[in-house]
Amino acid sequence: MGSVKDFHVVRAATENEPGVGEFVFSDRYSVFDWGEMPDHIQGKGYALCTLGLYFFKKLEEMGIKHHCLGVKMGNSIIQYEQLSAPVNSFLFKTYRVVKPEVKDGRYDYSVYKKISSNYLIPLEVIYRNTLPEGSSVFRRLKEGSITPAQLGLKEMPTPGQVLEKPIVDVSTKLEATDRYIGWDEAQEIAGLSTAEVQQLKDIVLAINDLITREVKKANLINEDGKFEFAFDEHRNLVVVDILGTPDECRFTWNQLPVSKEVLRKHYREFNWYKEVEEAKKKDKINWKSLVQSTPPALPPKTVELVSQLYKACCNEITGKRWFDVPSVENILAQLSY
Repeated sequence: MGSVKDFHVVRAATENEPGVGEFVFSDRYSVFDWGEMPDHIQGKGYALCTLGLYFFKKLEEMGIKHHCLGVKMGNSIIQYEQLSAPVNSFLFKTYRVVKPEVKDGRYDYSVYKKISSNYLIPLEVIYRNTLPEGSSVFRRLKEGSITPAQLGLKEMPTPGQVLEKPIVDVSTKLEATDRYIGWDEAQEIAGLSTAEVQQLKDIVLAINDLITREVKKANLINEDGKFEFAFDEHRNLVVVDILGTPDECRFTWNQLPVSKEVLRKHYREFNWYKEVEEAKKKDKINWKSLVQSTPPALPPKTVELVSQLYKACCNEITGKRWFDVPSVENILAQLSY
């Protein structure tokens, strides 16, 4: 069980062959790497899964490899276009998850020099079309862990800045807290060739363009987002997990968040969030044990509106009324920022 979805193994992956698994999307949510939060967002799992299946269909049309097999219905497996109602699960190919060891307080990725195929790449790849308020880029610039030049910028950016060209950023995936790294380190720890790094970036930019076009139909702006990848048994790059949802992407409508950022904004007002940030500075691996408080529950009205927002987002991006909810615009007018 993950913090937001359950994972069932149908057939385990081996060194040379992918396996089969099933994701069941729950109504749980997580922010700031905490894990399961106090509230459940009703219908969120159905909205995210259905929207994700829509984007897998689009990848198929573009010829981009992905791991989704389809939705199990009785003894059959059906695809997005055959759905008559929203779903909260799908079957997919699984690949080995080979975790780096922790040695002397550091992660050791040497295992990736010994394997060649059929494994999850230990990176999360992020695209950025804008730098909205709340983007981690501003924190990293303030800390000095990154410079404008490293982002391809001529000067210090400002919140809300639209980028001339998308930035393709990268972080670790299998550490206790995702850690932003440079592409040289990413290539080294994941055992990638220079050509594979370029291919990874090209795929990310192509999918970014796809998501931007699709959400524009719903009058949404695609600010940034993230993807995960694996190598299949032939060392082909494969898009895994899910994509194009309000949890994987940061969408806005008229500068208002239409994504998990809605939840993050609420929690930034609590002392719990300040504790989390301080703990991460002290211990990047075992930080959670340093946090004394627990995250408070959100107001019931906020939870209800966020539930409607996920559903409306699915409706408007796919162009199909899966859920009986108001429009994104109407819901946002009721949410307090």
